[in-house]
Amino acid sequence: MEAVINNRASEGRKTKTAPINIAVWLLLPSTVLLLGTFLYPLLSIAMRSFTDPEFGLQNYASLLTDDISIVIILRTLRIAAIVAVVTLIIGFPYAYTLTLVTPRMRAVLMTIALLPFWTSAIARSFAWTLLMQRGGLIETAFSWIGLPGVVLVRTSTGVTIAMAQVLLPYMILPLYSNMRGIDQRLLDAAASMGSPRWRAFLEIYLPLSLPGMLAGLSLVFVISLGFYVTPAILGSPQEALVSQLIATRVDTLLDFGGAGALAVIVLLVAAALMALIGRLNARLDLQSNMAGK
Repeated sequence: MEAVINNRASEGRKTKTAPINIAVWLLLPSTVLLLGTFLYPLLSIAMRSFTDPEFGLQNYASLLTDDISIVIILRTLRIAAIVAVVTLIIGFPYAYTLTLVTPRMRAVLMTIALLPFWTSAIARSFAWTLLMQRGGLIETAFSWIGLPGVVLVRTSTGVTIAMAQVLLPYMILPLYSNMRGIDQRLLDAAASMGSPRWRAFLEIYLPLSLPGMLAGLSLVFVISLGFYVTPAILGSPQEALVSQLIATRVDTLLDFGGAGALAVIVLLVAAALMALIGRLNARLDLQSNMAGK
């Protein structure tokens, strides 16, 4: 009898460990790829920022004392924040509409939202150049309403508009993923109890959609920090962003240590933002659990 029990226990352990072993083998290729293409280059860049041209913190000290680098970093943070807010303003009603329409219309709207993914970044940027340049469609449209001379190419405004258009799907998808899990009957229940529709939306639906908003904001902001193609084509050297400064330090100045230090600073900013978003999400989950109890 004891032998039978031991055999069954060993069979149970084998059954439990089998899925774990399969999962390890399934994760191995992606893990090796991630380590080889992301972690190793990242560590190499970080190490080079401390050792090139000599060991120490001189690359970071020179960045923090260089007015031009500080201005470019602050400009990048400002444009990234503006792009994140603009995509939220545009993407929120779009994602909300996706939760209300029929499945066929939802597929059409989702296809329209994902169109930027199907076009080359260079092609999109050159298309915006044609629209924003002197004599382009945007200047012509403003001339019709009495505002001639509106040329957005080679300006931060033009770069911000183009980046918002490219990164809009990164806002819509997290928002829609969050919103489709919100029960619309909550608004109907609030309306049946005498609450105006707009008030029920602000006090019920909007707080429930905060995790999606935070996810979209963080994703768009982090991607905007390292955006290169669109600012390089539509922007100007006088309105350069961090990605262009890194490219200049590597290609023109051969300052690999300074470029690495700048990349590490951007990475730290992104990591700090993700940590903040994580804490906010944890607080929101705690508040929702307390409200549920």
